[in-house]
Amino acid sequence: MNETANTPHKINLNDLLSFQQGAVVSKVLLKKNTGNITHFAFGGGEGLSEHTAPFDAFVHITEGEAEIIISGKTCLLGRGEAIVMPAGEPHSLKAITDFKMILVMIKSE
Repeated sequence: MNETANTPHKINLNDLLSFQQGAVVSKVLLKKNTGNITHFAFGGGEGLSEHTAPFDAFVHITEGEAEIIISGKTCLLGRGEAIVMPAGEPHSLKAITDFKMILVMIKSE
């Protein structure tokens, strides 16, 4: 993307990232002191181990299926589904199939 962050432009999320087997690929779309928006592509079976974050995080699955565990509770999400991961709560993600997601992180007060 050659445009600056302050210049309105459209992007096609379907074409932005490609799946890479055995890898997690990401692209930061917007980064601010108060949070950020990142697009991820997970190869099947890939994931992020349990961790916590100082931000509330909104996850929207745009393709495929994922298992998201938040504070020990397992949630299976598919295309078009979303969930909020509260700040400070332990969570992990695993790709059931290749999947893509938009992650919106918002700094808590």
